[in-house]
Amino acid sequence: MKKRLSKLWKENKSLFVFICLMLVFRSAVADWSDVPTGSMKPTIVEGDRIFINKMAYDIRLPFTHVSLIKLGEPQTNDIIIFDSVVSDKRLVKRVIGVPGDNITMKDNKLLINGQAISYQQTPIEKRHTNNHYDTTETINGQSHNIRTNNIASSLANFNAVTVPAGQFLVLGDNRDNSADSRVIGFVPRNEIVGRSSKVAFSLNYDNYYIPRSERFFHSL
Repeated sequence: MKKRLSKLWKENKSLFVFICLMLVFRSAVADWSDVPTGSMKPTIVEGDRIFINKMAYDIRLPFTHVSLIKLGEPQTNDIIIFDSVVSDKRLVKRVIGVPGDNITMKDNKLLINGQAISYQQTPIEKRHTNNHYDTTETINGQSHNIRTNNIASSLANFNAVTVPAGQFLVLGDNRDNSADSRVIGFVPRNEIVGRSSKVAFSLNYDNYYIPRSERFFHSL
């Protein structure tokens, strides 16, 4: 048995080394993640595979959440990927509040540090009208689209909260259909895996998993 393993190693050493290096790369440098739900619509849709920059905030010990060197901190509007202990799954959400921010939501409209956030309805030709509508939300000069139901859910309102040190308030862009900080609470810094700004590729779950070529390398 030992001889067989030794022979296998000698004959496939390059392949094994390559696999190990790829696993380390995907664990600590960059990876991709599928998006099985619509909680980030219209920005990210079901079937998207998004790039994850795992060195956006930290250099980590491979296969762990241990940060060796901090490279930066998540900022408002960042789309982050994190391993939620509360929900026991990997989630993708948008950072809305960083430590020290005071945030209120009323009728799906945000008030951050006493400043009312700007909302502008998207052009009618791009707007979905089947039980929901899309709106452009602008925070700190950066705009992105959000989706809300025609009849707001119980998630549409929350009283003023202050984001604690070392934690972040995150929301899904599909505001009435997202289990985010309104459900799971603040996200601890050490749960954050990385940041995403681009779709790698996308499969249409409703049409036999046919690739959506128009979403390949689509910026978020």
